[in-house]
Amino acid sequence: MKTEQQEKKNVHFVSLGCPKNLVDTEIMLGSLSADGYKVVENADEAETVIVNTCGFIEDSKQESIETILNMSEMKQSGKLKNLVVAGCLTQRYKDELVESLPEADVFIGSGQFQNISKILEDKKAGSTEKKFFHLPTYLQEDSTPRINSQPRHRAYLKISEGCKKRCAFCAIPLIRGNLQSRTLDGVISEGKLLTAGGVRELIVISHDFTDYGWDLKKKNAEAKESPYELLDRLSTESNADWIRVLYLYPDGIDEKVVSLIRQRPNLVNYFDMPLQHINDRMLKLMNRRMTRAEVEAALGEIRTQIPDAIVRTQFIVGFPGETEEAFEELLGFIEEQKFDRVGCFMYSQEEDTKAASLPNQVADEVKKERHDRLMALQQQISFQKHQDMIGKTVSVLVEGYSEETELLLVGRYFGQAPDIDGVTYINDGQANVGEIVQVKITDAHDYDLVGTIV
Repeated sequence: MKTEQQEKKNVHFVSLGCPKNLVDTEIMLGSLSADGYKVVENADEAETVIVNTCGFIEDSKQESIETILNMSEMKQSGKLKNLVVAGCLTQRYKDELVESLPEADVFIGSGQFQNISKILEDKKAGSTEKKFFHLPTYLQEDSTPRINSQPRHRAYLKISEGCKKRCAFCAIPLIRGNLQSRTLDGVISEGKLLTAGGVRELIVISHDFTDYGWDLKKKNAEAKESPYELLDRLSTESNADWIRVLYLYPDGIDEKVVSLIRQRPNLVNYFDMPLQHINDRMLKLMNRRMTRAEVEAALGEIRTQIPDAIVRTQFIVGFPGETEEAFEELLGFIEEQKFDRVGCFMYSQEEDTKAASLPNQVADEVKKERHDRLMALQQQISFQKHQDMIGKTVSVLVEGYSEETELLLVGRYFGQAPDIDGVTYINDGQANVGEIVQVKITDAHDYDLVGTIV
């Protein structure tokens, strides 16, 4: 039988957007759990619902608003007392969101989410304050409580906040501020803590891995933080079986880092490198500060040293000024490079970004047509690459049973990052969740693989 106090401490989370936002949710989870709150899976059991929003592009903003409105309907039953709106959308729109969403009780920005427990306790004590905003974005500390919400065998490891780049299409610096790197010792300490709790795969995240430590070195030339030092120490000290790095921008790819990844077995040969475009004029308009030749040199460095490396990238189509000729150049580049994974976004005109005021905005129907053509090409490439894997044996991290049937185990080989890539289905053999097994690939589809344990 639940006591009244336990009932009032029930909280439910909805986390939207990217893994970096998810880590913020996990920090709120840690803070509330430490203060006696119970996290429940069903929103209808909670007195407090927290929606951690995304405000990156129009589609994600709409998803956030719809989720808030759906949750607000639960207040009519009388059980839900507090609807908290946190995250990037809140930070970006501040007062406008407060005025347009009277259904919500508390609004918390990216610089205050770590104080969620105190904010809720103050409200319970009678505080009527609704808005909690502060910049810069809160930077995780060694003492910051956090509960990993991922399966026990994997976890995200966030190494920095904000971004020093100023891509013309991106609102992240407006929301998250300038680059703030965590100390190297702090990152290593958390990595070791996570693996001690059963994590086998650490997924290193930031807005730009290759800029890690730049801000600290600017303050102190003797600072030891750098992408190389981070990977070197994580590899030797964290005890992780797999260390995967996301968001490596091409201007920071160098021979030393690629060589380290090649040499260390637990640094997986997976390069997530957003390119956005390849036409030189488009790259300049996007303020990417790289040329096609420099991008090709970075890709060449990876493929020369690690021929079997998996390269994932993403492109934006329909950016202002993108001509059919520039788009055809992009298609030709994709055909030539044959990337393992490609994501494609239709340009979203985000207010207060440089690109929003550029001339020659592209019509929505043209964006859609280009998006579909690009993804159709990549689907063919992905399918052929997977066909070429049939007969090969790869290491697979077992995730659990398939959602479709408990007759199939499902996992990921090193070339598949969670939630953004496909999976590997295991149709013969037994293994435990979190175990790394050898799987011979017997069949392949556009994005998924099928195999048997050997």
